[in-house]
Amino acid sequence: MQKMGENDGAKFHSVELGHQQGAFKCYDDDGRLKRTGTVWTASAHIITAVIGSGVLSLAWAIAQLGWVAGPAVMILFSFVIYYTSALLSDCYRCGDPATGKRNYTYMDAVHANMGGLKVKVCGFIQYLNLFGVAIGYTIAASISMLAIQRSNCFHKNGHDSPCLMSSNPYMIMFGLTEILFSQIPDFDQIWWLSIVAAIMSFTYSSIGLALGVMQVVANGSIKGSLTGISIGVVSQTDKIWRSLQAFGDIAFAYTYSIILIEIQDTLKAPPPSETKVMKKATLISVVVTTVFYMLCGCLGYAAFGDSAPGNLLTGFGFYNPYWLLDIANAAIVVHLVGAYQVYCQPLFAFVEKWALEAWPNSRLVAKEVRIPLTPTRSIRLNLFRAAWRSAFVVATTVISMLLPFFNDVVGFLGALGFWPLTVYFPVEMYVIQKKVPKWSGRWMCLQLLSLACLVISVASAVGSIAGVVADLKTYQPFKSQ
Repeated sequence: MQKMGENDGAKFHSVELGHQQGAFKCYDDDGRLKRTGTVWTASAHIITAVIGSGVLSLAWAIAQLGWVAGPAVMILFSFVIYYTSALLSDCYRCGDPATGKRNYTYMDAVHANMGGLKVKVCGFIQYLNLFGVAIGYTIAASISMLAIQRSNCFHKNGHDSPCLMSSNPYMIMFGLTEILFSQIPDFDQIWWLSIVAAIMSFTYSSIGLALGVMQVVANGSIKGSLTGISIGVVSQTDKIWRSLQAFGDIAFAYTYSIILIEIQDTLKAPPPSETKVMKKATLISVVVTTVFYMLCGCLGYAAFGDSAPGNLLTGFGFYNPYWLLDIANAAIVVHLVGAYQVYCQPLFAFVEKWALEAWPNSRLVAKEVRIPLTPTRSIRLNLFRAAWRSAFVVATTVISMLLPFFNDVVGFLGALGFWPLTVYFPVEMYVIQKKVPKWSGRWMCLQLLSLACLVISVASAVGSIAGVVADLKTYQPFKSQ
């Protein structure tokens, strides 16, 4: 009997050890399910977030600044974004970069390093910016869907046909699609959507690039000037406003810091550390996007000069070659479906975490229902999540229908989020995390960088607001154009 007990004990110990090993395999050091992200999935998330609708406005932005300042500003922003993103990635863990306490969101990082009122200010700016990005992407997607219908109308009815139509039905279609995709519970479950969206971003950027080359060849010369759009074409005041707005457009085209921590939280546990992997993914993504941005922006300006359009693809006309433009605009729509989710998932998660903490015993908030899709797969449906996310998408869609000003909205969003979220908080958190001595050379350089970016953000916001005010003077809501 004693021998039997020993064997049973050995078996029990073996089973228990197996459970522990299985648990070790399935869970990370914080008790959450094991993360599976790599440098390539992180790069896909970043590219999906960065190479968005902003790329289409870069030719217009360079047209306002000219051949000298335009590319220089673009390269400057790429360096700033990479540097501040590297600083921010150091703040994912507190203390040791491999074993320190994780910060799951941007706000968690601010709370751990700065605390107090700054956490609330950061959260307000971050989530307001995410809300604005959702509006901007809804507008951009509707413009592309409208362009497809209009190009087919011109092809069918002739170039002189008015082809008047409204973008509102397309905004509603986009909104309904986002309601469906927004039910995906977690950020790390949309990696496949990010990869598809990243492929789409390369597709339409490449088409815009190819059409730009063809237009330059057809023109027989490179258009544009060293100083940008001439004072004679626009007034001196408009030149100033447009130049400031161009800074905002370029800032928006690069911004993704507001979701960097959330992307980093999808990476596999060390080794190597998540910080090293994130810095590598950031470098890859910034280099790739800068090359694409320079090519698309500069070739767009070379093709159209001072008349470069706010949306590059619409500048090539709606019918030549109409099928290629249809493919590009369809790719934009698919990309924006994914980009919308990449940006909004952190906001969704924040509201749902707050609701769960406020009403932990509520069946509406806490209970999940599993709905089988196949014999082996199912989805988790939560009534609060379904209702709140759907309401969010409806709100962004309605606002988009009231304010369909692509360029001005893009510029304002870039200005709103650039300094506080991309520069100020990463710099301040890094100073605290690494204990950088006050008034040291490094501290002074970081503060000068922050101050310079604050000036750029304020100036860009002023220019974009001036553009919105000018648009509102002539705009009639819900009217076909």
